[in-house]
Amino acid sequence: MATYNSYRRITSDNIVDGSIDDTHIAPNTKKQFGVKWIYGYPCAASSGCCCLWTVPSYVTKLRFEIWGAGGNGHGTCVDNRCQHFQGAGGGAYNTVTIDTAPGCQYTVCAAGVFPCCSQECFACQGCSTYVTGFNLSNFCAIGGTGGLATGDWTTRCTSAWSCCLQAGNNGGDFGTMNHYGTFGGVEWWFTVGFCHCHRQTTQPTGAPILGTTVFESSNYCWMRCGCWIVPFAHGGHGAHTNYCGVTCCGQGGTGGPGLVKITYF
Repeated sequence: MATYNSYRRITSDNIVDGSIDDTHIAPNTKKQFGVKWIYGYPCAASSGCCCLWTVPSYVTKLRFEIWGAGGNGHGTCVDNRCQHFQGAGGGAYNTVTIDTAPGCQYTVCAAGVFPCCSQECFACQGCSTYVTGFNLSNFCAIGGTGGLATGDWTTRCTSAWSCCLQAGNNGGDFGTMNHYGTFGGVEWWFTVGFCHCHRQTTQPTGAPILGTTVFESSNYCWMRCGCWIVPFAHGGHGAHTNYCGVTCCGQGGTGGPGLVKITYF
């Protein structure tokens, strides 16, 4: 009966350098695995990051996960009463897994942030992230909803779903969006007419799966801009005012830029 010790053993000394090449290896055993991230630029007035990516050797499958940029935060400019707010929303998430081949090229664009930091009460929607190439069709992730400030207290700013993406939407296998940012406004105020208010709060939302969250509030300052840089694909900070005796204006900030994650195997 044959035993393990009875088989002929081959050591590295028995193999001539360079004698085994790709032609001696079964095609289905040659694989390469890896992950690549592409980031949009986290600064104002950026068009994002676009590049041409080539599929490496021995790769036959790709999984793209993409996030749109977050919506910009609202500005605020008021001289007659306090406002209430709806925070900006995080960018959409979309994913797809496709067949590919070594040498295939894909144009990959991680969204930048839209240059509309203004004092207007309606902020801009975030820019879209997208990928084009072999076996992809209209594959993108839209940007998050912009923030809102209003002095009309007959209208309630609430948290709500901005969009529900079903399988197959925007060229992906699965996609989703987050809520608009949550409601914020006056917790209590002085005098009649909502003219001097304390503790203004707003919470923009992050992007699905990334799990980042920021919060903003002000207590006594007359005006505060949305000056902070938020995480990738997160809704931007909004501005706040706490006083209405004079015209008091604040500028909203930009949302977080988009992201692309490529898993190849």
